[in-house]
Amino acid sequence: MSFKLTPATRRRLEKAARAATKACYAPYSKFRVGAAVLAGSGKIYAGCNVENASYGLCNCAERTAIFTAIAAGEHKLKAVVVYTPTPVPTMPCGACRQVINEFGPHAVVASVCNSAKRIDTTLPALLGEAFGPKNLR
Repeated sequence: MSFKLTPATRRRLEKAARAATKACYAPYSKFRVGAAVLAGSGKIYAGCNVENASYGLCNCAERTAIFTAIAAGEHKLKAVVVYTPTPVPTMPCGACRQVINEFGPHAVVASVCNSAKRIDTTLPALLGEAFGPKNLR
């Protein structure tokens, strides 16, 4: 059962994700991504993508936001919103989906962009039968 976002919380998450793109470090791809997560406490944490000349060391906006929440003592995610300044929305990559699963296996996931197009879904729809903490018990 997934969490239901209120319109006000959705707007706050989208605003935080959009604002996060201002801090992006994307000199190689020029593909700026901002993300915001709603933690179990109700607080919102934002993150941006951070690239590196050694491409394998790059970090996505979603994971930056999640790791920021974890560093603040959060361990549960209710929702993730991703923003890209593009005409169509972009969903989290596989690595980000797996990290979302670790802390929010039933999280709402939304993607917004510079047009009216958007994607609203849940993590179980994106990562069905995911491997996670439950498999190690």
